[in-house]
Amino acid sequence: MRRSVTVLTNPAAGGGHAPGASAAAVARLRELGVTVTEIEGGSAAEALSLARAAVAEGTDALVAAGGDGLVSIAWQALAQTGIPLGIVPGGTGNDHARLFHVPVDDPVAAADIIAGGDVTTVDLARVGGDRWFGTVLSSGFDARVTDRANRMRWPTGPMRYNLAMLVELAQLKPIPYRIVLDDRTIELDATMVSVGNGTSYGGGMLITPDAKLDDGLLDVTVVGSGGRFRLVRLFPTVYKGTHVRLDEVQTFRTRTLRLETGVPVTSYADGEFVGRLPIDIEAVPGAGRVIAGPASGRAGQPPNT
Repeated sequence: MRRSVTVLTNPAAGGGHAPGASAAAVARLRELGVTVTEIEGGSAAEALSLARAAVAEGTDALVAAGGDGLVSIAWQALAQTGIPLGIVPGGTGNDHARLFHVPVDDPVAAADIIAGGDVTTVDLARVGGDRWFGTVLSSGFDARVTDRANRMRWPTGPMRYNLAMLVELAQLKPIPYRIVLDDRTIELDATMVSVGNGTSYGGGMLITPDAKLDDGLLDVTVVGSGGRFRLVRLFPTVYKGTHVRLDEVQTFRTRTLRLETGVPVTSYADGEFVGRLPIDIEAVPGAGRVIAGPASGRAGQPPNT
């Protein structure tokens, strides 16, 4: 049983769902005798500053009560410190929660895991030397959809992303990529390139379905420039991870990776903006520790320690 934890909350996550999930989890933790310190940043920068201060002062765990964006902030404070991450899902996608077997709709059960669950050591990915992510980095079509959705004020919710996807499909053009892996360099026109430390993004889309959290490698999924019809055909299969069997999809494993393009392309990691390509990414073995729920045996599950 953990004695004390720090709970970081994002009041805007999940359309305002995060505060309720956080309150239920905090109440349960206190009921179990855990001392809880609550922190809340008014901006991403403030949240990161508070998280780093909490880690520096010492805590049994830093708990992210929100979505993957808040988990991303927590990783920046926790990577390579040895202090574990706890998760109370309260966002829209909650891919970290799925990855670490934390129930996405039961904050009380999430609190039980935080209080007494096993800590497991996992790999993290590092971008540009100082930015960490736990799930997937996207570039190309999916990143452009996120770019457009972020600029839109209407509609709200998931429909905004659906509309952004339709607009980007209408403007779809191949992207000239140069992909530098450990053992080879690939130059090709592609629709998108995704880099996975974990298996999923976007609320359960298994874009890198065979990624492992303890192999010291990144999984890379490259979707070729097959046109609109093939891309529309591909997306339903991503939820099952079977897209990797399609002819227009290539997969690779590598410890380090450099992505370059001949046109402006942005990238997102854990759903948060990273920057324009070119970027350098590396797998860092054992950089993260997580309080995980019982393993379900699916791909990417963290090892028990």
